[in-house]
Amino acid sequence: MRAVIQRVSEASVTVDGSIVGEIQRGFLVLLGVAEADSSEDAAWIANKIAGLRVFEDADEKMNLALGDVHGAVLLVSQFTLYGDCRKGRRPSFIDAARPEKAVSFYQAVATELRTLGVPVETGTFQAQMQVRLLNDGPVTLLLDSTKAF
Repeated sequence: MRAVIQRVSEASVTVDGSIVGEIQRGFLVLLGVAEADSSEDAAWIANKIAGLRVFEDADEKMNLALGDVHGAVLLVSQFTLYGDCRKGRRPSFIDAARPEKAVSFYQAVATELRTLGVPVETGTFQAQMQVRLLNDGPVTLLLDSTKAF
């Protein structure tokens, strides 16, 4: 499982002209699911997102997590995180999970984050989405569960 995490002051997702998910301070998380992913990957990535200490404390040091700042997550599925661009000019998505698997793992990450006390908004799985964000910092991080175990 891969995630691109952007610390934001605000973010929203629009589908067909309507906002379907919107947060203020927190993380915009673009989440890609691989065919090889398991429930361990979903739990690891959710726990890592919830615990990342990248918000500034009173001393202006990155030392606070989402819960400390009452932040939220806007979770957006992003199969293109598994685009392999090493050969040719068109990415190969052979490692990306099939939609029926990806949606369940995407939902599992959202559920796990909520269980950890993190407010979660989502995009619409497999929809054409427009994502708006105001990156705070900017702070952008990459997580890959295959590098965790």
